[in-house]
Amino acid sequence: MRFMMIVKATRHSEAGVGPARELVEAMTAYNEELARAGVLLAAEGLYPSSGGIRITYPVPGGKPKVAPGPFEGARELIAGITLIEVKSEEEAYEWAIRMPDPHGFGEGEIELRRVYEAAELIRDPILRAMEADLRDQIDMLYKK
Repeated sequence: MRFMMIVKATRHSEAGVGPARELVEAMTAYNEELARAGVLLAAEGLYPSSGGIRITYPVPGGKPKVAPGPFEGARELIAGITLIEVKSEEEAYEWAIRMPDPHGFGEGEIELRRVYEAAELIRDPILRAMEADLRDQIDMLYKK
């Protein structure tokens, strides 16, 4: 299972204020630990939204609308991501809560989300539901 740890932006990251050296070292050590465990797929930081564009589709089938950054609401923006591949949601959770405060100003916020696999998006939803029920039953058998 793949999970993404989404690091939310703050007013500091949107202003281009980088983390302190100690935090960079802590994040580097954390990423190295993920890599040694064989679960790290990617870890990237993003430039502030002032250098980006936002593309929206206001009309179904219509032309996209393009707006330059910066964008409002720093807490709704993304400052970085870490992508991991683990065996369970619990393992993803354990890794996520070990991440250092990503900004170092006590404003850090991380969102943990499971990533869809391509096969999950194209398969029959009834079959997916049946498989999920079977997985639950197998898990119950092993937990006895």
